[in-house]
Parts: sequence; C-alpha cells; structure tokens
Amino acid sequence: MTGGGRRAADGSPRPVVLDAMGGDHGPAETVAGALRAQRQHGVPVTLVGRADAIDAELRRHGAAGRVEVLHADEVVPMTERGAGAAALPGTSLMAGCELARRKGAAFVSAGSTGAVVTAAVRTFGRREGVLRPALAVALPTPAGATVLIDAGGTADPTAEMLARFALLGAGYARDVLGVSDPSVGLLSIGSEGGKGNRLVRRAGRLLPAMPVRFHGNVEGHDVLAGTVDVVVTDGFTGNVVLKNIEGCVRTTLGLVAGAGIADPGRLDEIGRLYTADTHGGAALLGLTGTAVVAHGSSASAAIARACRVASDLSAGGDVVSGHLAAGTVT
Repeated sequence: MTGGGRRAADGSPRPVVLDAMGGDHGPAETVAGALRAQRQHGVPVTLVGRADAIDAELRRHGAAGRVEVLHADEVVPMTERGAGAAALPGTSLMAGCELARRKGAAFVSAGSTGAVVTAAVRTFGRREGVLRPALAVALPTPAGATVLIDAGGTADPTAEMLARFALLGAGYARDVLGVSDPSVGLLSIGSEGGKGNRLVRRAGRLLPAMPVRFHGNVEGHDVLAGTVDVVVTDGFTGNVVLKNIEGCVRTTLGLVAGAGIADPGRLDEIGRLYTADTHGGAALLGLTGTAVVAHGSSASAAIARACRVASDLSAGGDVVSGHLAAGTVT
C-alpha cells in the first residue's frame, strides 16, 4: 500500500517536503528517512537544506539523484523557539514550508517545535476561526485510539484556545480516525467539574457550549484507557504527558521482560506502538496546509513514518486510521 497525498495537475502524487537539516541528527537521519519513506511507503519526498551535505548522504546510501533536493543555505538552530525562525527566509525550514505551500503535499520537520509552528503559521496561514494551531497525536488504546491535543504547540494558551482545540481534535478523530461522534475530555486533576487550575476551570465552563460531545474532565490515567476519543490540554502539559507515556511504556515493558513473564517479541510489538517510529510525529492542526512535527531525536524510521503520516493526512488520513486500527492494544 502506498501513500496518498495531494496530486499535481498531471495526476502524479505531490511530494512531501522534508526539512533535511531539522532535528538532533540532521541529514544523517533525515536523508535516510526520506529514502525509507520512498522505498517502504511509496511516498515521494523533496529534501530541503544544504545541498552538499544532503548529496553526501545520498551518495553514502548509493542513492545519488533518487531524491529531489532544494538548496537552502541557513539552518534554524534547535534552540530557536519562535519568531526568529520566520525572520530568516533562507533557512531550510522557511524554504521548505514555502515549497510545500506552492507545490507539495505536506511539510515535515524534526526541528524546534516552536520554530516549526511559527514558520508553518506564517507560510500556510490559519483556517478561519482558528485562534492558534495545535499539535495532535493519536495514541493507541484498548478501544482504538485517543487524540491528545495540544501535544506541544502552545505552552500557555487561553481558555478560549483550549475550547477551540477541542474542535480541532474532534475533527481529527472524525476525519482521520473515522470516529463518527467523538467524545472530548478536558485533562485535569479530578473528574469532577470545577477541579483544576484557573485555565482548566475557565475552559471547563466554555466547552459545554462548543459543538462537540463534551464528556467533562478526565484524569491522567484516562489518556490511554479509551475513556474519551479526544483529550484536550495545554501544550506544556500535553508534551509532558506524551513523553511520560513513552517513558513509562518503555520502562514497564522492560521490567516485565526482565521478569520473564511474557513473550519478549510481543512486548516489543506493544512498545513500538508508543514510539515515534510508529506515530511518526504530531499533526499541526488548524492550518490551510498540512504539516507534521517529528520528534527532535527522530532516527530514520521515525522520519519515514512522519513523511507517511503527512502524506496520508493530506489525502484524508485513510491509511493513518487503518494503521492505528491494526495496532490496537489487545
């Protein structure tokens, strides 16, 4: 099965545009990831960055000339948190976003989350009614999947932004995961209404008036339990939750494997459901274009998966949904 993606006028699939310089490992992993995306998933990729470094990696893999390359001199450092990224048009990040806007299916970067969000918003623009875009990750649960939103896009949103995140998350669950009437929960320290900090309490008063099926407050243990289809939170908390889940799954399965009470192969299969190699990254929702933010430490498998997710999202998410369904925890 190959990736979908938007198509050019001649019917050929438009490429996913990949920031080759983004992430902790730069071209060493992004170039390998692009090749894996094309070979394993059938997703065409265009690499953007320093052409000499990219070409050297392509030659190392015996793949010179197999991937389209757009040269960009400058690199946004991983320490850049926001507006500075959009002030540098010659960077791989800004050049990649612009190329994706003009003729790509989607944009992917493992660079600084704040910088990627800023550049994508500046280039694609927000959809009507969106106050701030949000990062969504679909996490496998016993019942299917739960969308965690925001997973790191906005650390200090307003209550109004959280309420709009609920709309974005519900749309993702419906259009990508195939949930006909997704339920939405607000992450808090207690399930009772009125629990939580000032932001959560204010958002909890706004959400009942939103056109979503609002379940009410949910707690941390509900995220993977399938209690609701969408868990809404701020980007700071959501990013902590996501990384805590990844670490807890890895540690717990390691302890079980060490105790010799389960098949190691099956444990590895379950563990992989919660790694970047599988979920690929977070979809940046609320823009007029498609963008996926991969983990900064992504290796080639995670980069390839992020490209696949981006291609599928641009085509309506059919393969993403099928992948998660196949990976349901049992």
